[in-house]
Amino acid sequence: MRIHVATDHAGLEFSQQLQDHLRAQGHQVIDHGPAEYDALDDYPSFCINAAIGVARDERDGVEALGVVFGGSGNGEQMAANKVAGIRAALVWNDATATLAREHNNANVISIGARQHDVADAIRFIEIFIDTPFTGEERHVRRIAQLGEYERTGAIDGKHVDSL
Repeated sequence: MRIHVATDHAGLEFSQQLQDHLRAQGHQVIDHGPAEYDALDDYPSFCINAAIGVARDERDGVEALGVVFGGSGNGEQMAANKVAGIRAALVWNDATATLAREHNNANVISIGARQHDVADAIRFIEIFIDTPFTGEERHVRRIAQLGEYERTGAIDGKHVDSL
C-alpha cells in the first residue's frame, strides 16, 4: 500500500522512525515533508500535500492512505481535511484507530507526536491500515452526505444553513 506521510517540526523524528517501520512492512512511503527540522515551519502545506497525494491516488485507483503528525495532531488533521475527498481522523488510542476506518472510512489519520510514544503510534497505524470499512448502509449514507456537502453545500439535496 502507498502511505503518504507529513509532519511538522514536533513530529519530524517521530515521523522518520514510523516511515522506516512502514517501509520495513513493505509499504511504499511518500514523505511530504519537512525534510529538516525548523522550529518555525508551517505544517499546513506538508499535510495538505500528503492529503492531495491520497486523494489523487484514490481517484487513480491506487490503494493509499495518509498519516500526518504534529505535537497534538489537531492542526495537522484540520489541514488534511481541507482537501476534497479526505476524511482525516485524529487517533489517540486503538479504538479511535479502528472506528476511523470501520465507521468513517477515514483515509488519513493524525497522531500527536508529543502525546504518544513510537510503539503506540505504530500500533495505531497498523490498526488503521488493517481495519476494513464495514460498508454498513448508515455509514455509507453519512460519508456520502459529507461528500455531497463538500461538493454542493447541501445534504440530501437541501442546502445546509450557513453562517
